[in-house]
Amino acid sequence: MKNPVPFLRSVALLEAISWLLLLFVAMPLKYLWQMPLAVRIVGSVHGGLFVLFCFALWRVLNHTNWPLGRAALVFVASLVPFMPFFIDRRMREWSAEPSGPQA
Repeated sequence: MKNPVPFLRSVALLEAISWLLLLFVAMPLKYLWQMPLAVRIVGSVHGGLFVLFCFALWRVLNHTNWPLGRAALVFVASLVPFMPFFIDRRMREWSAEPSGPQA
């Protein structure tokens, strides 16, 4: 099976960008300039990417030897703005580890 970690990294970065757009573009548009459509659109995209991120993380857990604590760290990092960009370097290192089904 192909290593699922690079896909998780890609989705995590896209989800992080959508999170920042929601916080720093769409929310000010809604509350400062009364444009709620921005939150509806960006929020929907972000929500879809977050669901895809959760699926990708679940797939990594099922197809690699990642410990649960590592997956929890990646999940919590996805909730904190800018944190996925910092953890991406570690994820790149983890993607080089041999993968296989959990024992």
